[in-house]
Amino acid sequence: APECVIMMRVCWLVRQDNRHQRIKLPHLETVMVGRSPETKIADKKCSRQQGNWSQDCGDYCVGVNPTSIDSVIIGKDQEVKLQPGQVLYLVNELYPYIIEFEEEAKSPGLGTHRKRKRSGNSDPTETAEPSTGLEPGSNPRQRSVPPKKEKDASAKKESLGHWSQGLKISMEDPKMQVYKDEQVVVIKDKYPKARFHWLVLPWASISSLKAVTREHLELLRHMHAVGEKVIADFAGSSKLRFRLGYHAIPSMSHVHLHVISQDFDSPCLKNKKHWNSFNTEYFLESQAVIDMVQEAGRVTVRDGMPELLKLPLRCHECQQLLPSIPQLKEHLRKHWSK
Repeated sequence: APECVIMMRVCWLVRQDNRHQRIKLPHLETVMVGRSPETKIADKKCSRQQGNWSQDCGDYCVGVNPTSIDSVIIGKDQEVKLQPGQVLYLVNELYPYIIEFEEEAKSPGLGTHRKRKRSGNSDPTETAEPSTGLEPGSNPRQRSVPPKKEKDASAKKESLGHWSQGLKISMEDPKMQVYKDEQVVVIKDKYPKARFHWLVLPWASISSLKAVTREHLELLRHMHAVGEKVIADFAGSSKLRFRLGYHAIPSMSHVHLHVISQDFDSPCLKNKKHWNSFNTEYFLESQAVIDMVQEAGRVTVRDGMPELLKLPLRCHECQQLLPSIPQLKEHLRKHWSK
């Protein structure tokens, strides 16, 4: 007789900067995630009971220091849902996790067999990309609470991963677009970190720099050229310096080139992570990425990148150390008139 095989979906929280650190979220159970041997987090600012997670519900935030999804802070005792394509920062915008799913095949007498489901390259040493692991309109949290029938499939589809979907929605939004051609579109960053801050995105679906190969070399060069064109067209008379580059570990899944002026005069620049993501080696220069792909055929992101986000605040113009973001912003004014 044919053997009965039952396929079950298993949910994991996976450290984005270290794929070997995974936390299983068992079916019908909640798991407290925080400072512990399991997470290998020793940061005293992270509570041992930083958040309570399960496959079905989001977070029940009990730590003193904030947990956030992307850049949105989760309030104390607030329940949220971590959607595929979003990044959970366990405390103070550090320790990034994403959700991934495995298919577990269970059959009588043969134990359990697992098949990992993830997006992008299957190399286990590579940084994880946010993986939907879902068919559009499906619900990964099928437990004791049945899905509400009155919600149609399109509403469910729209709710899937507002950040990953959000970039694609912005790409199609004429109000956000400042330039487009057959290969790329340029949009205004929704939360600009400077007076001028644009994103250059390919129409082709490329999850991240990890998925880039030599086949994309001309596209990368075109993205760079378009970035320079946008600077000339929209900020040519401003006399501001610009940089073009990529974040080593981006918070959004569709590959995007930052084109950003170096004044950093913006209310959206709020914390050390924001500053250091553009002013340390965490920010990979566009030309350096192009050179790397041309020579090696791929982009290699070195270990320890998240640690760069914790570095002291240092002025990018004169290298002076500043103790806080408000003082850094006040200091930057001195350079604007030059």
